[in-house]
Amino acid sequence: MSVINQVIATGIVSYLCMMMGVMFTWPASVLELFGSQNTTLNRVMTETELSLLSSLASVSGLLSVPFSGPVLDRLGRKYTCVLFSLLQVIAWTIIASSNNVYAVLSSVFICGITSCTLLVLPLYIGEFCQESIRGAMGSAVIMFFGIGILVSYMLGGLVKYQIMNYICLAMSVLGTVMLSYLKESPLILIKWGMDDEAAKNIAFFRGVKVNSVEVHTEMENIRRALNPELDDATPEEEKLKPQLDSPKLSIWQFMKKSRSTRRALLVCLVLCSATAFQGVIAVQVYAVPIFALAMPTISPTLCSVIFGIVTVISGVFAVYLVESLGRKSLMVYMSLGSAVFCVLLGTQIQLSWGPQWISAVFIYLFTITYTIGAGTVPYVYVAEVFLPEIKGFTSMLAMEWMFLGAFIILYIYTPLVNSIGLGPMFYIFAAVCLATTVFCAIWMPETKGLTVDVIQQKFATPKYISSKR
Repeated sequence: MSVINQVIATGIVSYLCMMMGVMFTWPASVLELFGSQNTTLNRVMTETELSLLSSLASVSGLLSVPFSGPVLDRLGRKYTCVLFSLLQVIAWTIIASSNNVYAVLSSVFICGITSCTLLVLPLYIGEFCQESIRGAMGSAVIMFFGIGILVSYMLGGLVKYQIMNYICLAMSVLGTVMLSYLKESPLILIKWGMDDEAAKNIAFFRGVKVNSVEVHTEMENIRRALNPELDDATPEEEKLKPQLDSPKLSIWQFMKKSRSTRRALLVCLVLCSATAFQGVIAVQVYAVPIFALAMPTISPTLCSVIFGIVTVISGVFAVYLVESLGRKSLMVYMSLGSAVFCVLLGTQIQLSWGPQWISAVFIYLFTITYTIGAGTVPYVYVAEVFLPEIKGFTSMLAMEWMFLGAFIILYIYTPLVNSIGLGPMFYIFAAVCLATTVFCAIWMPETKGLTVDVIQQKFATPKYISSKR
């Protein structure tokens, strides 16, 4: 019973990410419709507008992420989630009530602002979940994103355009209502000086009494994490001790003083690059045309729905594996597997050495390895490696980098495929996967089951530094 409230709260906040998955892949169901003479809009979309329909959410996510840190600190974690949920309601209301091209593009832009949930939710979950389930609960966000992808593909293939919009609007309203169950993050409450309220919320999430030893211990751990001492006199190890009266450092001063934070940020930026450029993001958004091009004799809608199911099942496995095998092992072996499947898929598309259905098999295997590895681990990793003093800024920077990469890959995908072909495109993805494997094997520390102070010490004393002494 001690974790039941943590699991329920994780499910509620992850529902936001599910709705983001629905909107993110919604263009896959309507691209052909909006570009045809049978369009439900007031006119046919141009090729540029169709490209924007697919990539505009990444643009708004890129622009909104810098503001997510201040919003998190001002509103707190819970009400930031409420704000994003309301934006989803507004976006689906516009889509359901208007057939204007610019209104639809605007709604995609508005909904893209909620891409910040990929930053906010792992942070929030990591702050109310205990260490033993932190990784699994944090990876549930990506599992729900996969469920959203599946829901989007199924609705797009089974119901009419307008009915799909009304269903998505009702689902977004439901998500907003469910957020009333949540409690604010204990960490942000202590940061605000609301210790009594923080103790009550810890007791709620842990399922214990307010005056219990567990609550007292957790309060002390949060205070210790909020007040680290960074000692320049110890080049090999950065000490983390409670100094309640120490002067507050600016973000730049903190980054300059904390060697471990700089190293952690570098690793996170590389992991976020892998999430964007390993290629599944493009497959998710352009699923229907990709399947139509790779397997012209097989229904692209059916292939897309199976793709969504595979994504969800992979997300379920990721929830378990991220805790049982650890973050580093998943990134190394899953990225290597993704490289292999991308090469096989590229050669099959280019040379047609096997039956057409084998292309779908390779796409699904690629999706499995990506989802378990680069599609899940970076979100968990970013949420757990930084000290609370700097977590908002560094997490924002990592997500900003990821959204920039997502926009680039989605915007250049179509012209690049038209230029070099679909097969060679997967060779590029394979090269990125292989580079990720090498980097993670050498420079990525394992963080499974560790508190943030221990994680920071691992970044402060990497093996390649120790070996030089």
